Amino acid sequence: QLQASGGGLVQTGGSLRLSCAASLRTSGRTFRNYAVAWFRQAPGKEREFVATTGRPSGHTARYADSVKGRFTISRDNAKDTAYLQMDSLKLEDTAVYYCAASSSIILSNLGLERGYGYWGQGTLVTVSS
Repeated sequence: QLQASGGGLVQTGGSLRLSCAASLRTSGRTFRNYAVAWFRQAPGKEREFVATTGRPSGHTARYADSVKGRFTISRDNAKDTAYLQMDSLKLEDTAVYYCAASSSIILSNLGLERGYGYWGQGTLVTVSS
């Protein structure tokens, strides 16, 4: 129900835009009602939070400190798609990036995997020097 795409190989300092296409229409809710987040998992490391839109009504976007000022999360509700614009990429941004969604997330879970019930398959971002 979530399809992540847009990963690839990029040099340090470059940019990529990831997309997360959603098919989330359950119990009368549509994509615009869902919080969407990006997580990433680097080789040999645990998956970590990157960014979230938060719940459309009441929350603002949040970012991990490591990407703040470089990454921007956004959404196009008409296309049922969320994006992660990644600028000024660093070697340490290399990871598999996953998008996730929730229709009922609470504030305290915005940056936690357990807050999201829908997950995409991941897209690989490799940053090279």
